[in-house]
Amino acid sequence: MKLVIFAGGFGSRLSEETRLKPKPLVEIGDKPIIWHIMKIYSHHSVKEFIICGGYKHQSFVKYFNSIKNQTDKMGWNIKVVNTGLKTMTGGRLKRIGHLIKENEDFCLTYGDGLSNVNIKKLISFHKKNKKLATILAVNPPARFGSLLIKNRKVQKFDEKPLQSENWINGGFFILNKQAIKFIKNDQSIWEREPLQNIAKKKQLFAYKHKGYWAAMDTLREKNILYDLWKRGKAPWKIWK
Repeated sequence: MKLVIFAGGFGSRLSEETRLKPKPLVEIGDKPIIWHIMKIYSHHSVKEFIICGGYKHQSFVKYFNSIKNQTDKMGWNIKVVNTGLKTMTGGRLKRIGHLIKENEDFCLTYGDGLSNVNIKKLISFHKKNKKLATILAVNPPARFGSLLIKNRKVQKFDEKPLQSENWINGGFFILNKQAIKFIKNDQSIWEREPLQNIAKKKQLFAYKHKGYWAAMDTLREKNILYDLWKRGKAPWKIWK
């Protein structure tokens, strides 16, 4: 099965790092986050990758050429596609549609999200329900710590409580190629009209994941991931 990775954005909220490189090439430890993402999928036997580049897309070509011996040994097949500098996410997906066979199922994710989700189970869930799209639903940690207060005394402090009733887009999708037909043009944002219309057609299913999930949007989040990796505590490291 193929994995399509959105990797063309400017990563402006991480400008400390992205002035010189696209966000998916920002390193966690000694490897860029896109490598970590590909290792997650490779562990579950997904080894054919289509990278939707845009901002500094040649950086991906240069990087993967530099580690070609390693990726060949792992059986990775990597194709970097320049999907345009200002193309929106939906437009990027539409632009690589010709690389997906008719009625073929494939994986889609962003170039800045990590999880310990079982990709094989996610794929099986999608195939069992026979819908056009499956989305990973996750519980995000709250931005601020929560306090349980009684008579002005703090009974409990939770630094990063999960918002158990608040499910959000975890950024790991399984799609059928027919889902691409819901995308109009380069300016289509995948998370808006395309997904909304697929949901209206009752063709979008959610796979709830209560395990680890994180997105790297800011320098603070990047540093948290780096620290976890450095201490050997990275929950997304499911490979040996």
